[in-house]
Amino acid sequence: MAQTSFPDITGEPSIPRILAVANQKGGVGKTTTTINLATALCAVGKKVLLVDLDPQGNASTGLGIKRAEIFDSTYDVLFGETHVANAVMATKVPRLSIIPSSIHLSGAEIELVPLERREYKLSEALRQPLPFDYIMIDCPPSLSLLTLNALVAADSIVVPLQCEFYALEGLSHLVKTIERIKKHFNPRLDIHGVLLTMFDKRNNLSGMVANDVREYFGEKVYRTV
Repeated sequence: MAQTSFPDITGEPSIPRILAVANQKGGVGKTTTTINLATALCAVGKKVLLVDLDPQGNASTGLGIKRAEIFDSTYDVLFGETHVANAVMATKVPRLSIIPSSIHLSGAEIELVPLERREYKLSEALRQPLPFDYIMIDCPPSLSLLTLNALVAADSIVVPLQCEFYALEGLSHLVKTIERIKKHFNPRLDIHGVLLTMFDKRNNLSGMVANDVREYFGEKVYRTV
């Protein structure tokens, strides 16, 4: 159940590094990437908070969180109805905690529209001294106000990119969005890297997409696929 203090976390709080895992296209491996990267960071001794910002809540269920156990969620944190500490839940992965998703996030888009500083709600909640080394945000599959909140809060973005025909078209839209966010909301935002997912070396198209992405982004494309 939700904690009133941070579970199993000790140490002097500082502002964590915030990574958003985002791509407006669904089914490209965002949640899988977020969970596995968070777990890998924990395996090398880092303390990680995963923020499930997707109304579908796959990261939450993927880490064994049952909906009946959720009292405070990312929705409550986003709208300032609770402090981060009250929404954090421990997972079975050592040093990995989560703020779980809620079905209420489905209506958050409409509720955010009339609010002042609507783009900064998540940033105001997360950019404070917290007992974590990293915060990883699993974004919904759209360039929505929820994703905008994640990118305004983040230091950098990890982009999972499926090796398929329309991949580069979608990526170009995301890059333009990132540039607008850097200009108007968050000048520190940068693309940490592009992760090629669902890569099949037997498929010529996978190789062509990989080559095109590496040609455009250079060292920003991870060697791992």
